[in-house]
Amino acid sequence: MQLGSGNDQLMSEINVTPFVDVMLVLLIIFMVTAPMMVQGIDVDLPKATSKALKGSEERLVISIDDTNKVFINDQVVSIEVLTHKLGAILENFDKKNVYLRADKKVPYGIVVNVISKIKQAGVDSLGMITLPENEDKS
Repeated sequence: MQLGSGNDQLMSEINVTPFVDVMLVLLIIFMVTAPMMVQGIDVDLPKATSKALKGSEERLVISIDDTNKVFINDQVVSIEVLTHKLGAILENFDKKNVYLRADKKVPYGIVVNVISKIKQAGVDSLGMITLPENEDKS
């Protein structure tokens, strides 16, 4: 509004400074929180000399991290209920293929136990995910 003029006309311009301030604050918030949104389980895979599998279908991946936690895709599951939950999930799949990712620090006995639970769930094919010998995780 203009003061001191004999004209009682309102200004119709929009002040965009508060809008710009809010947008800059939102931009900073998104820039800070975006790196925290990385999903997945950190598993240090062993290396092997095998060829990569090709496929475009949705994969069901069981992961075991270095603290011996078991995951179905990204969901934590206890070993005791792994067979039941995996069986319920596999009812919706035509091909009952599962891939296992285990950290190389996980004891062999735990990996074998998880493999037996996976097989008890009715899995047709179990694949192991490894890194090629000439590639690093980073």
